[in-house]
Amino acid sequence: MKSSNSTRKLALAGLLTAIAVVGGMFSIPIGAAKCSPVQHMVNVLAAVLLGPWYAVGSAFVTSLIRNLIGTGSLLAFPGSMVGALLAGLLYQRIQRLPSAFVGEVFGTGILGAMLSYPIAVLLMGKTSALFAFVPSFLLNTVAGSIVAVLVICALERTSVLKTLRVSLR
Repeated sequence: MKSSNSTRKLALAGLLTAIAVVGGMFSIPIGAAKCSPVQHMVNVLAAVLLGPWYAVGSAFVTSLIRNLIGTGSLLAFPGSMVGALLAGLLYQRIQRLPSAFVGEVFGTGILGAMLSYPIAVLLMGKTSALFAFVPSFLLNTVAGSIVAVLVICALERTSVLKTLRVSLR
């Protein structure tokens, strides 16, 4: 039984990763960052449906693929991964949708943005201030997280969320 559930979780993580990669092709350049609200929608969905570790794995693979195909930047790694982790951990602990939203927004918009500073300076040759990425990361993650909340609420109303949770246990 455990193997089957792991396979289902991995398949859903792969599907969410594919959605984030395709959605990342439609990014909005804001400063040095390429903002992709779809990534943050996927982070919240993965955090709620799969938990923190699958969410981080999905965020990492999405960032890697987007960088390899030229639709992302190195800043995607700390931005998406920290947000996914915090969203997943908070949701796992509190079991309320707002906790995943807050985790994603704070994790990406504040912590991920600050962690992007050394990457931008050391690896990308950008000159910036420590908090330079916070406004663009916050705008991006709030937009994506709001969409995720709307999607999850729609899934709850149609009982799809309950069915998904049962099949992933």
